[in-house]
Amino acid sequence: MMFAVAMTFIDQTIVAIAAPDIVRELGLSASGMQWVVNAYLLALAAFFALGGRLADLYGPRRVVVVGTLVFVVSSVLCGCVPRGDVAQGWLIAFRATQGFGAALLFPAALAVVVAVFPPDRRGRALALFFGLSGALTAIGPLLGGWLTGWTWRAVFWVNVPVAVVALVLTALAHVSDRRRAGTLDVRGAVLIAVGMGLSVLGFQQAWSWGWDSAATWICVVGGLVVLGMFVAYERRVRHPLIDLRVFKDKAFSVDAAVLFFSMLAFVPLFFFASVYAQVCLSASPNQAALFLLYFFAGFAIASQWGGRILDKQGARPALKIGTVVGCVGFALWAGELTDLSMHDQWPYAALAGAGIGFILAPASTDAVNRSIGASYGEVTGITQTVRNFAASVGLAVLGTVLTHVTHTNVVNTLESRGLPPNVAHDVARDITDSVTGNGDAAPPTGTGPAATTMRDAMSAIRMDFAQANQWVFYGMAIALGIAFLCALRHPGGRAVTPEQPEESLTPASRPDPGTGT
Repeated sequence: MMFAVAMTFIDQTIVAIAAPDIVRELGLSASGMQWVVNAYLLALAAFFALGGRLADLYGPRRVVVVGTLVFVVSSVLCGCVPRGDVAQGWLIAFRATQGFGAALLFPAALAVVVAVFPPDRRGRALALFFGLSGALTAIGPLLGGWLTGWTWRAVFWVNVPVAVVALVLTALAHVSDRRRAGTLDVRGAVLIAVGMGLSVLGFQQAWSWGWDSAATWICVVGGLVVLGMFVAYERRVRHPLIDLRVFKDKAFSVDAAVLFFSMLAFVPLFFFASVYAQVCLSASPNQAALFLLYFFAGFAIASQWGGRILDKQGARPALKIGTVVGCVGFALWAGELTDLSMHDQWPYAALAGAGIGFILAPASTDAVNRSIGASYGEVTGITQTVRNFAASVGLAVLGTVLTHVTHTNVVNTLESRGLPPNVAHDVARDITDSVTGNGDAAPPTGTGPAATTMRDAMSAIRMDFAQANQWVFYGMAIALGIAFLCALRHPGGRAVTPEQPEESLTPASRPDPGTGT
């Protein structure tokens, strides 16, 4: 199961490193490249609940296999995208189907892990499972930097051998396929997908359309209204896609809230930090990946501590520590961005990573352990829907902040160097699209006055972009601060996980009467 989920989490961040090469070769627009990244996250958010329900209804092993096949076929097609006008639509579409495959795969894989571990060993198993998934999210940029040195298409093709190994291991494991009674709530699945899609579309396009555009608010408000309709409908239907009674558990609701605000920073960080390193620090894709490795180092160490705290004291202490450490880490890191030194930033990057490490596995594991009637697929669908919807919203909102502040800063820089306001605005928009969309801050090669002014101002423009990134990182710190306020409301204590029915266990997982193992 770990091999299976490895692909899904690596793909949340690996494409960000390859973004400059993809844009240059395929000629994508800045907003188009953002959608290549965001389409995957949006599909995850929209269909995770469906994936969890399908795992319950049809058996987790079947859904793991189907999800893996959908994911790997989509990966191959992403890597085979043709050049030309169809490239942008092609890549966005198959990134979305990748996300759909991952949304089927992850909750089913987790349901398998839950089924084969008895309650007294389940906490450690889930902590390892969620800890590994978070670590793989962080490894994505490093792997992406190495593969991009060969060809950016390899960031998609690398999933093929991993999928083959996952399918072989799944077959060898002889996982039982226990099904639960019920029917599929198709209407609920459509409502949640439409609601999330509309709201994120509004956030994503706010820079292009403007915050004063009717289209922006129609999407945002319309999406939220549809999500409200989804909640109202789920309360009436006999076999809901999401059993909303689980939110009556205060600890579960707090876990979900902490995950939401933490994920506003976690996944988007890899895109913004990668582009910052390539623009402001003149780093190569490989060097940008190593820059992000500082964050992962803190994450890896803290996730182990977080798991131990969860086992001994419950989730509340780990969540409080993680949100405070993360908030302080992101705030200090933001203050160092204008120094334009990779070496000076590593302690703060590691501190921010440690904060997320303390949060991710304890919050996710505690939430799953509080599931209703041992419907682990369904509850995982809920928590991962929250997590990935937050990642999509974070990427969209923080991306809007970045482009707006960058544009304003660059306009001021160009006007101070003598360009007329109308020319400065046009040039600034081109620069903003270039640096925020693909990390390209190369000096222009033209011979006109505007090109000459831009060449002279490139150093100042890099500083403008660094200052814009400060707003983004301070926004991440604020998100962790709100998560801390949520963590204070956690009731504490450890979840009492109901005993899994005997028939749900595979023969290999049943305790041996003689040894108790």
